[in-house]
Amino acid sequence: MESSCLYTSSSNCDGIFCELHLTVEEAGRRVLGACSEVPEASPRLAPSSVSSWSRPWDCMGKCWLGAGPPQKRAEKSGQWEAWQVLGEAGRSLWMGGFIHPRQASSSSSLQTEVFQALQRLHMTIFSQSVSPCGKFLAAGNNYGQIAIFSLSAALSSEAKEESKKPVVTFQAHDGPVYSMVSTDRHLLSAGDGEVKAWLWAEMLKKGCKELWHRQPPYRTSLEVPEINALLLVPKENSLILAGGDCQLHTMDLETGTFTRVLRGHTDYIHCLALRERSPEVLSGGEDGAVRLWDLRTAKEVQTIEVYKHEECSRPHNGRWIGCLATDSDWMVCGGGPALTLWHLRSSTPTTVFPIRAPQKHVTFYQDLILSAGQGRCVNQWQLSGELKAQVPGSSPGLLSLSLNQQPAAPECKVLTAAGNSCRVDVFTNLGYRAFSLSF
Repeated sequence: MESSCLYTSSSNCDGIFCELHLTVEEAGRRVLGACSEVPEASPRLAPSSVSSWSRPWDCMGKCWLGAGPPQKRAEKSGQWEAWQVLGEAGRSLWMGGFIHPRQASSSSSLQTEVFQALQRLHMTIFSQSVSPCGKFLAAGNNYGQIAIFSLSAALSSEAKEESKKPVVTFQAHDGPVYSMVSTDRHLLSAGDGEVKAWLWAEMLKKGCKELWHRQPPYRTSLEVPEINALLLVPKENSLILAGGDCQLHTMDLETGTFTRVLRGHTDYIHCLALRERSPEVLSGGEDGAVRLWDLRTAKEVQTIEVYKHEECSRPHNGRWIGCLATDSDWMVCGGGPALTLWHLRSSTPTTVFPIRAPQKHVTFYQDLILSAGQGRCVNQWQLSGELKAQVPGSSPGLLSLSLNQQPAAPECKVLTAAGNSCRVDVFTNLGYRAFSLSF
């Protein structure tokens, strides 16, 4: 669902409202497609009148219909009730910023449809994880919901539109689902202050009861920082989590106890990566540093402050590190500073990739580096820095990429990309987007 702002205003609040207003209008237009004449925005409405509204949500469903008594204009086509509902939806959006699924009213099917349309319109998908069998994909959004999609059904030659909808959707967290990973049996999801475990077998039977939840030992009982990143360490059967409290926490998956805390970052941590050949973990955050940790000694062994290197620095974007990946002695990272390939042993940047937009996710794939961030495209880079391809998707910005490389399901070997929309783009090869899954 897309809409554009017809009016502008010198007031920031008014400008936000104008855009929000038309967004709600467009949501109603899509939901109420059966109505023959959905009224257009009144051409008589000027920015000055917007700024005079003391209760702008009243105008969401009523005044927007234009000059004259709006009820009489709309009652014959049955639109008046619809626009009243849109007005109430606008009130919730204006006052709360977004509508939580639990706020949807079950008393009116029309109202529920409008709320659901608005939720999809304002949805962000932060995280993805592939099932151990490789046939299912979990996606977590900003409303705390997790949706399970059947990749095998969506990729089938007999697939229909319904095959691209979730097999099951459930409320996992009260706030956004920032990160997810899968073990041999479990899906682990992280939100504000806690990590939860779900059995894949039970979820696929639509029995979505959490198996357990754990909260790291924070410095105060009032601290509830978001957990931005989860990382499995298979050799230790442990989980590393990091986020808003600027620390890395290690949890033993066998006992569920937290065994170590790694301190060194001075600001919010965004991302983690594992060096598989050695028990070492990389972390990157708002302080602009990538830190390398030895899990045997629980100590920091290397620090790379990316923004201090002139060829990588972009002061106008900030110093934050938003994504990183590692392959043996090589690391690629980006965010505020430019996306850059580093040789870890020498702490030397070897390739600076020529892309202006900050990148939010990066991964090594065969002899390529894949990245995504601000903008619709998944970028494919040669290690030398040459841009091999930019493949557009459906979301205006991308926050996560997931490569399904499970050997148990070679027919489901795909790349999926998600971000600032309710869609998960599926790439059956790296050359084009095949289709999209819809939350």
